[in-house]
Amino acid sequence: MQVNVERDRCCSSGQCVMTAPEVFEQDERDGLVILRRATVPAALFADVRLAADLCPGGAIAVAEDDGPGPAA
Repeated sequence: MQVNVERDRCCSSGQCVMTAPEVFEQDERDGLVILRRATVPAALFADVRLAADLCPGGAIAVAEDDGPGPAA
């Protein structure tokens, strides 16, 4: 899973930080989202998906990996 954030869409609600603090934090100066890691380990997938769903500004984009390709 890959995660991207658009700081210009962030409204500083902090839902992402409360849901997945291993992946997101808030800038101390302006309260906007900061991405701590763009590649997310499998153990955090559910939390990151929830954070994206809860984001009122729609600032979090999640790209799921398709997994291994077809067997040869």
